[in-house]
Amino acid sequence: MEQWRIDPDHTVAAFEVRHCMITLVRGQFNRISGTLRFDPAAPALGSVAAEIEAAGVYTGIAKRDEHLCSPDFLEVERFPLIRFQSTRIDPVALNRFACIGDLTIRDVTRPIILDVEYLGRVKSPFDDDISIGFSATGRINRRDFGVNWNYDLENGGLVAGNDLMLRLEVEADLVE
Repeated sequence: MEQWRIDPDHTVAAFEVRHCMITLVRGQFNRISGTLRFDPAAPALGSVAAEIEAAGVYTGIAKRDEHLCSPDFLEVERFPLIRFQSTRIDPVALNRFACIGDLTIRDVTRPIILDVEYLGRVKSPFDDDISIGFSATGRINRRDFGVNWNYDLENGGLVAGNDLMLRLEVEADLVE
């Protein structure tokens, strides 16, 4: 089974969450590292281990990013890493998988299912590096990880939605 290293320059973990129940706020994490074991002929034998630097959260609004790093949300000084460790990979269709694993945020670990599409393998035109790519989506409830900050709105809604949609774009390089 080939070993792959996540390329932090070409990998992103993005999220979407409702603000005041009327609009989506988007953000992403850019500081991601980890390893994969993967063979497209035997995906069920593969595995994923990844870490995200929580302080690398970026929404394009510095004040919001600071708030997301605070104890109200990610509390990055106490919990600097978000971790994912796969426990099982189930083939669903050609080049599509359910990656089941444990997601840890703020030292709270919960199971998550990621819907994954394998995008293929390519040799770099700039050097001899071989890379593979994946696109994945999932959903979490932030309260399941102890991220509870919020305010009620007079219409019965919340300032910050509880459900987060996740989207990951992963490029990984072959480890020789």
